[in-house]
Amino acid sequence: MPSSMPPADPEIARLLTTFPEPIAATAAQLVALLLELRPDFVARARFGWRSVNFRHPEAGHVCAVFPYPDRIALIFEHGRLLDSPLLEGETSRVRFIRLLPGAELPVDEIAILLAQAIALKA
Repeated sequence: MPSSMPPADPEIARLLTTFPEPIAATAAQLVALLLELRPDFVARARFGWRSVNFRHPEAGHVCAVFPYPDRIALIFEHGRLLDSPLLEGETSRVRFIRLLPGAELPVDEIAILLAQAIALKA
């Protein structure tokens, strides 16, 4: 499991400092996990959306980390096409995993969802 050290990308670190520390720490851990699981991802801070977005070289935009004041959402762009009891949401396109600050990240489930999401679009 990745540590809760600040992200190496200074723009991502700057974005996360705008959130309460427990949220920022869990979001940083999630960002590190996504990059560890998928070294082919390109992560980018999106200040307008207040998110960290992840692109795959073949599948395009796959997911994003959205910190909120009380939780973190890992949003899958085409999440309605994915199958997991962890996914929430009723929109026509996206689904998300709700994560609480300090909670253990569901590493295996996230890895499976990333593989499914990339396979759908690559």
